[in-house]
Amino acid sequence: MTSPPSGRLPFRAADLGTLGVIAWSGEHPEEEQDMAFLMAYSLGDAEGGPETTANAVGTLLHSAGLPVGGPVLDGAQDPRLPVSLVVEGGEAVVNMTYVNARCAVPPEWLAAARDRGHAYFLMTTRAWPEGAPGTPVSEQSLRDFAGDEETLTNAAHCLLPLPRPGD
Repeated sequence: MTSPPSGRLPFRAADLGTLGVIAWSGEHPEEEQDMAFLMAYSLGDAEGGPETTANAVGTLLHSAGLPVGGPVLDGAQDPRLPVSLVVEGGEAVVNMTYVNARCAVPPEWLAAARDRGHAYFLMTTRAWPEGAPGTPVSEQSLRDFAGDEETLTNAAHCLLPLPRPGD
């Protein structure tokens, strides 16, 4: 039997707990044009709590080759990126090994994604119990969580290209 990479525990999908994905758009801190953002996170509700989900998300990201806290990976530059995005029927669908998540996206998100040709995706190991799928989240709560240094440094960051018509 081989050991998991970097001493990580074996990955169990149940250890991810409930996953959520949330979409919003806004100015990118270094640019004037709106950016379409997608963030995936766990509620931290797996048996063992937030620590278990953080380890599971970290193991998932590591096994997919997505560095936590590392550089922003660009799916347009690396077609082998193990994360993809499809936008259909007013929803964004993110696909990666063990994860297929969708969320409704507002018209301004769609406009920003189309203008840029991509969305900024991050998946954080930090649990966000307040972000339960189907529950409204205030702008302030989203800003506090998504903009928190702990959330950002404990996340993998990717630019996911929107498929072109005919792809």
